[in-house]
Amino acid sequence: MSDFTLPVGLDTLRFLIDKAHEFQAKEAVTIPETPLSPSDDWGQQVLADHKDDPCLLEFCDAIDDLEPDQQAGVVALMWIGRGDYDASEWAEACQDASEQKTTSTGVYLISTPLASDYIEEGLAKFNFSCNDLDD
Repeated sequence: MSDFTLPVGLDTLRFLIDKAHEFQAKEAVTIPETPLSPSDDWGQQVLADHKDDPCLLEFCDAIDDLEPDQQAGVVALMWIGRGDYDASEWAEACQDASEQKTTSTGVYLISTPLASDYIEEGLAKFNFSCNDLDD
């Protein structure tokens, strides 16, 4: 874990977590646990009906404003929080996230069920919490 550094500031991570939670908690948003088939671009389909949602736009704009390595770091945090990687595999998770980058990292993240919870859990694996920030 000695190679771990926060990919972005805690305030940015809290903003992303809050926006993802807010968007995914909306009654009209249904994100399947798994796509209907591997070839389905289900993330895009799910979000197509919500393309003008201010919360979605703010989330995606915030992700788009990050450097590619920062985007990969946020994805790696989510993967670690979800259990795809162990905290000791931080460098590998970041490398894989960078290599597997999608057209829109924001759409990938926001269309992942429980993304906000997974990012928070990923932070906790490194003894960080957005709750330590002042409101």
